[in-house]
Amino acid sequence: MNHQAIITHVLSKPGTRLRYPFDPDLPILFVGDKMFAVLGTTSGVQSVTLKADPDTVWLTRETYPGTVLPGYHMNKKHWNTVVLNGLLPETELLDMLEESYQLVRRKLTRAMKEEFGLS
Repeated sequence: MNHQAIITHVLSKPGTRLRYPFDPDLPILFVGDKMFAVLGTTSGVQSVTLKADPDTVWLTRETYPGTVLPGYHMNKKHWNTVVLNGLLPETELLDMLEESYQLVRRKLTRAMKEEFGLS
């Protein structure tokens, strides 16, 4: 899976949008007004940084060493960076994308959920 496939998959979810708030070469996926996926590169390879459950964030890092890393420039307790090198099964990546989306969506205010049709 690459950045374009991730963008296409995620933009089908309610309330999502693609923005470039920090740099024109750094696409970020938002649900409502909160980011849940940062698309970048790690050592020249495409990567995606995703929010994760702090109780299990370490598990995927240990299961996929060198592919799932502590979130680059993010709170290491809550974010993982996934190197898109083909070593992580696509189903696992899709599960991680869904988890990130749901974790962030849950924290949106009621007003924000209504504004983006997420009630």
